[in-house]
Order: sequence, then structure tokens, then C-alpha cells
Amino acid sequence: MDTDNKISRRDFIRTSVSAGGALLASTTIPGQAMELLQDPKNDTKFANDELLKGVCDIHLHCRPDSRERSVDEYGFMEDAMAAGYCAVMFKSNDFSCHDRAYIIRQALPGAECFGSFCMNRVHGDRVNVFAAQKAVETSGSLCRCIWMPTLDAAYQYQSEGRKEKGIPVQDDSGQVLPEVVKVMEICAEADIIFATGHSSPEESTTLVRKAHEVGVKRIVVTHANSSIWTMTPDQIRQCIDLGAYMEYCYLPCLWGEGTKMSQYQRQSIEDFASFVRIDPTRSFISTDLGQAVMKQIGRAHV
Repeated sequence: MDTDNKISRRDFIRTSVSAGGALLASTTIPGQAMELLQDPKNDTKFANDELLKGVCDIHLHCRPDSRERSVDEYGFMEDAMAAGYCAVMFKSNDFSCHDRAYIIRQALPGAECFGSFCMNRVHGDRVNVFAAQKAVETSGSLCRCIWMPTLDAAYQYQSEGRKEKGIPVQDDSGQVLPEVVKVMEICAEADIIFATGHSSPEESTTLVRKAHEVGVKRIVVTHANSSIWTMTPDQIRQCIDLGAYMEYCYLPCLWGEGTKMSQYQRQSIEDFASFVRIDPTRSFISTDLGQAVMKQIGRAHV
């Protein structure tokens, strides 16, 4: 492994723990967690730490993938189990990973790993209902989340100023598209997560409202604290009132100046915590990590 360009599995585990394990150890941000996050000397503190017991991360990117990743799914799961994680759900923007989770479980008895499925262009130019149905029917029933378009979302393309059109979730009048509603119905029947993906804050609010009407029990607003997807407190409360869970990713606390993702502004720990505090009972933290370009992270932010 080229250590100049890739974050190690050990660093990945340690950073994941500080995000997911520490910040939601109680229904408020505990003082101990804030100390762990802000202390630049936390290179080995997380070994055999009771804080690791029961940690779940349901948004991380590993190999194999169509983008370079810092770790592979099997190796990460080995380390996560050794660290005391409860469960992991892998995410690939282009490919299924619930089928690989099935194999990993056979190779690692006791591994609580799951997969998810993103509605991106590799499955067509529209949200693909057939692909969603097959995902939930795959052996093992390990597809536990269907994300609306992420890197190929219409809002993402528009925000990047691209000429081509991304995959829409609404029509021109702002109504949720029929194929999206059908995917919501699939998620409701299978009792798995329907996640808003890279939809705009306004689109996400509309999607949550429709998913609530459809009867989806597990609705997640994806990285509501991140970059162009950042929601206002009012939007967050609207979604929570409709039964959604808010996902806050730790990645924005790591990117920015001094990293290879310098185009994004780094989020302070205090600002990050302020999102969780809006309603800790309907919030969870994931890492959104796995980017091979994130090796140049300042130690004070790991």
C-alpha cells in the first residue's frame, strides 16, 4: 500500500470510532467524546476502548469500487470486528455490495456486515425499479438500504455545472416521480432504509414527506450536514416530524485545506455537534470515509 496517498485501515478504524462511537455514546455530546475528537495526540487511545463496543457505521466506501478506495471490504470488516464494532453497512456509488456481504459473512463467522444499493447511472438514466426489486431479493436479504441517486443525481450535476442531466427524483412540477414512489414501496415492504442520496435539501424534504405517506418506516436523510446537501434546522425538524432519521457524516470535519479534498470547507467539531443536538434521538453519525485521497489529514482532526 502506498502510505503517502492512502489512509491506512488502522487510521480508518480509529477515525470511524471517534465519529460514531464517541459522539453518540449518549443522547448529548459527552465531554469525553469532545476531548477525544479535539485532542491531536489520539493515535493509540482507541485500542481496547470500551467506547468501541456496539459501534455501527452504515455509510463507508471500500474496495472493490469504481473509484480508488483506501481499504477493502473484507479487510475493513476484519478490523472492525477486532475493534468491537456491532455492524457495518457498505456503500458503493456504482455497484451492489449486499452480494459481497453475503460472501464476507461466510468467510468471517459472526460478521454483521450488510450492503446497500445506489440508484446511479450504471443502472440506467432513471431510477430503476427492477434493479431495486432484485437487490432486495438477493440471497441473504442483506441489502438494507436503497439510496436515491448520489454522484449521478440531477441536483449534483446541476451544482457542478455539468451540461448533461443527472437522474431526477421529481418532475418539473416538484412531484415525486412514479418510479421513485415504487422504490419507496419496495423499501416499505422489505422494511429497509429508503435514503435520499444526493438530492437537494428541498428535494429531500419532499421525498421524506412522500415516503412517510407510502408507509416507509426507515427513512434516512443522507449527510444532512455536508457541503451542498446541508439542511437548515427548520428543514431538519420537518423531516424528523415526518419520521425521518438524520444522517450526519464525519467526513466534512476532515476535508478542506491541507487535504486532497481542499475544494470543500472543513466543518468544525462544534458545528458538527450542533447538528446532532437538534434532536439526538433521531440522529446518527456515519463516517462517509474510504476516500484514498484523504491521507493528508491534519492530525489535529483525526
